[in-house]
Amino acid sequence: MHLKPTALLLVPVVVILHAFSIAQEPTEAIQMWLTTADRSALLSLQGNPLHFSASTKTPPVIEVNDMAQYQRMEGFGLAVTGGSAQLLMQMDPARRGALLEELFGTKSDDIKISYIRVSIGSSDMNDHPYTYDDLHPGQTDANLDNFSLAPDRADVIPVLKEILSINPQIKILGSPWSAPAWMKTNDKLKGGHLKPEYYEAYAKYLVKYVEAMRAEGITLDTITVQNEPLNPKNTPSMAVFAPEEAAFIAKNLGPAFQEGISTKILLYDHNPDVPSYPLSILANPEASKHVAGTAFHLYGGDVSTLTAVHDEYPNKSLYMTEQDVSGGSAGPLEIAEAVRRVPIGAVRNWSLNVLLWNLASDPHMGPHTNDGGCTICIGAITLDGNHVTRNLAYYTIAHFSQFVGRGSVRIASSEAEQLATAAFVNPDHKIVLVVSNTANFERTFSVRHHGEVFTTTLPEESVATYVW
Repeated sequence: MHLKPTALLLVPVVVILHAFSIAQEPTEAIQMWLTTADRSALLSLQGNPLHFSASTKTPPVIEVNDMAQYQRMEGFGLAVTGGSAQLLMQMDPARRGALLEELFGTKSDDIKISYIRVSIGSSDMNDHPYTYDDLHPGQTDANLDNFSLAPDRADVIPVLKEILSINPQIKILGSPWSAPAWMKTNDKLKGGHLKPEYYEAYAKYLVKYVEAMRAEGITLDTITVQNEPLNPKNTPSMAVFAPEEAAFIAKNLGPAFQEGISTKILLYDHNPDVPSYPLSILANPEASKHVAGTAFHLYGGDVSTLTAVHDEYPNKSLYMTEQDVSGGSAGPLEIAEAVRRVPIGAVRNWSLNVLLWNLASDPHMGPHTNDGGCTICIGAITLDGNHVTRNLAYYTIAHFSQFVGRGSVRIASSEAEQLATAAFVNPDHKIVLVVSNTANFERTFSVRHHGEVFTTTLPEESVATYVW
């Protein structure tokens, strides 16, 4: 069920309506890109365009209403983990360049990824854990004299620079998995908490990271305070309870970022099964004033929690910063459920973006750290040297990223049983409708827009993107 835009959003909605001039009649032809569970079509443009009719319709009918507008989208993409960057840098330069063009370029056949996530230090999808100020046991560095981006210079920074050369406007989000071990209660990169006496040093650490990356020509649009603050099981990881995160933002990170840092701060960065975590920080005026919004994953809980958070704090943004959508090159492509659950679920609940986990893995689902690295995470692509295999997450995100441009606005679209939808109006006035058929049988249905109708058929457990 669609929720009406809140009163707070009425003014920007009016502006959007004027800017997009949406009173135009839709163009006559509708293009359809299809991905099927049996892989007979993989983001394939269908040869015969569909056409609107004034009369013909076959129930159920999907209503697309661009007079009802919601959030302005910031992008769709993937996490460029350290392991992803390492695999990319092992490719021949020409082959890597062609692949990055396919992923981040703007030509008609490129999938036009517009938002990426990087780890601040290593994630668990690196071949070893590290931060930018690692010391021998017993040593400390409160002044951060040993801070260095050196661990990222072989792989991460070169890949990001190559991506930015292809798409200078791409948005980048950074997330730390752990503070340096010497700042933590257990002196390890896995688990533990940040010691209160190092809150100020850690805020400076994050400022130094943002500034050092900017000096490399890499600007971070947003950072999250801590990846999965309620999960101490990864290597690396760090537990941060809600009162700790609120205090750190209010007294240390927020004030530190006011000194010439334009990067936005997002809180939480974990599942919607503990909504009290972000809500308690948003209710804290000293912390809330420093944050742009809340970041969510979707490994636990219900995506509708995002709407509950939005309704309580409509002036704060929502982001979907991570979700693993694992599926390799063998067997049925379970794209219908993946699209329904993650990108459609996220955007219908006010998320400004959708980021899947992660860009690339090798044939053994690595590289990953020992003792807490993800051993079952299949990248959007599998890289075996120069050989590229496109997996489930690739097609899941491409059905959105290739067609929904930055600055697009989500518009109202109805749903039917086992037919999930999300619709957008692009700045060039084109309408994009993504439909997921999760039924195990073919579905024929109609789409109505501005009083005209077209009828289409989706094979079982398949996804289509329609553009007109």
